[in-house]
Amino acid sequence: MRMKIDSRAFQKEMNNIVNYSLGFLDGVHSGKKMFLDGLGKSTIESMKDYIDMNARIDPQILHHMYEWNRVGSPSARLYDLSYTVSNLGLSVKSSFRQSTSIKEGSNVPFYDKARIMENGIPITIKPRLSSVLAFEDNGETVFTKKPITIDQPGGPFVEGGFEKTFNSFMQYFSQAFLLSSGIGNYLKNPIAYKKDLPAGSRGGKAIGVKSGYRWIANAGLVG
Repeated sequence: MRMKIDSRAFQKEMNNIVNYSLGFLDGVHSGKKMFLDGLGKSTIESMKDYIDMNARIDPQILHHMYEWNRVGSPSARLYDLSYTVSNLGLSVKSSFRQSTSIKEGSNVPFYDKARIMENGIPITIKPRLSSVLAFEDNGETVFTKKPITIDQPGGPFVEGGFEKTFNSFMQYFSQAFLLSSGIGNYLKNPIAYKKDLPAGSRGGKAIGVKSGYRWIANAGLVG
């Protein structure tokens, strides 16, 4: 019994498979930015929901990040979240908005309240429209001509509250978000490579590039 093997066809198929594999990696690299962009958008939205939820649960820590009397409301946020995609990966950062609402008993907005309260910056209040400053202290109305310095604007719990909440989400993100969203499992199982392998054994690198790009780009849509 004799069996004849077409070595040229076999070699061509092997070369195509190697080139398909290399192409798949090239496609993954090309689609990385799209994947990170999609991941960045979902991360930002999840983080906003996380901060709002924590603000409603524990307003004494995060009330300064919202307009007066609207703690935890998405439309009253005094913070912005953004992300950038670079060769180093995905980076998320925060910034503060200016307040436009007026607290009861005042006649002007506390414009920079989010930044000042978050950083625990003391403030000095001076009379503006009269020679006497009036304010409430433990339910009593106090009148004074002297400037008043407040060492902990916002209360004793707000300083660093936003930063702590931000960092706790990033810890949650690294440990649980990728898993709970399904992205982690998706990235661990590149089934697209196996699925497109027969076509890759015939078409080589071009098939691999297309498959790898589509696989990594779609990862940001999982969840």
